[in-house]
Amino acid sequence: MKDANLFQLGIGLETGAHAEDTTGRLAATLCDSGREDHFIRRDGRVFAGTHLIIEVVNGHGLDDEARIARAFRDCVDECGATLLHIHTHKFSPQGVSGVAVLAESHISVHTWPEIGYGAFDVFMCGDANPWAAVGVLQRAFGTSDVRVREILRGEGLVPAHLAA
Repeated sequence: MKDANLFQLGIGLETGAHAEDTTGRLAATLCDSGREDHFIRRDGRVFAGTHLIIEVVNGHGLDDEARIARAFRDCVDECGATLLHIHTHKFSPQGVSGVAVLAESHISVHTWPEIGYGAFDVFMCGDANPWAAVGVLQRAFGTSDVRVREILRGEGLVPAHLAA
């Protein structure tokens, strides 16, 4: 049984990941046009991905696991991402936490339905468009009050002159 638990956690599984580069040479190779690193190059900047902190305010249906899972799927479709897995958990007496694991990273949520609030994170790398999730969440939870902050994850790891 112990080995089955480790398997579920992914311990000991071959992932195809490479050893960590502690030499600093990786940063220079991230901008090689033939490299499949999925870093984003935009406006002379290079970064790992776009992370949106999305706050749904005065939302409806934030206690409904099925509605949240559907919103995750709709976000994945609209953003052009690749869904790997969805997991949600319903709390008692209310609230839902959930995550959609994507090939491009993740979408996550924790809700406080008693006040109509949902705290979503949408983090995507590569060609996916996380900003498309904003309208999806607005429609899914019936509110016009959706607040967004953007963080460019990994920005500055590759010097701008190497991004040219």
